[in-house]
Amino acid sequence: MPIYNSALKSIDTAETRRYAGLNKSSFNEETINEACMEAQLLAQPQGIWQLYDYDSCTSTVKAEPDFPLMGTKICHHLKNAEKVILLAVTIGNAIEETITKHFKEGLYSYSLLLDAAATTAVEQAADEMEKTLHQQFDAQGYTMRWRFSPGYGDWDIKNQPELMRLSHATEIGIALTSSMMLQPRKSITAIIGLLPNSSENTLFNKQGCKTCNKLDCISRKN
Repeated sequence: MPIYNSALKSIDTAETRRYAGLNKSSFNEETINEACMEAQLLAQPQGIWQLYDYDSCTSTVKAEPDFPLMGTKICHHLKNAEKVILLAVTIGNAIEETITKHFKEGLYSYSLLLDAAATTAVEQAADEMEKTLHQQFDAQGYTMRWRFSPGYGDWDIKNQPELMRLSHATEIGIALTSSMMLQPRKSITAIIGLLPNSSENTLFNKQGCKTCNKLDCISRKN
């Protein structure tokens, strides 16, 4: 089963500021940089992925057993897909333990920033894995749709167990709580559609926030 390992070269400070909800407020840049540096040192990025055939007519991932997708947005997102990638990414437990430690020490603002930097870190790790997959499948004649996770749009978070099963997320130490939360907390599961290369499918492949109508989201990218 394909496992992805790649150290993060840096943590994006602008994204950290966005995840911390600081886009429209001033904050000590030195402290943001410090949080990003600590997140970079603590993060232990790992990813895993599996490839499956996909029936776009019935919106079904062909597995054993099959995984039928329910939800208008996810089914539209995978329109015309012939195959799908089920993936999981985590940056490990060490950073979560450190966030908790700082919070208990009363470093509340810094803990918030480190948490935001950790969110940035896992998203960057997933982005880097996605780039690697794009290179591989582009060479095979596929247009790759951006990753879509349970909880986005109308795709219920209750689908998380199937994402865990089909991505083999437990192989990189990810577990699932009874409330459908991933552990370590800074982890991601997602599905990516692979569409045959064509001008129509390339134009269809709009990215993330551009497809979402929640305009008041503090994490929204302009």
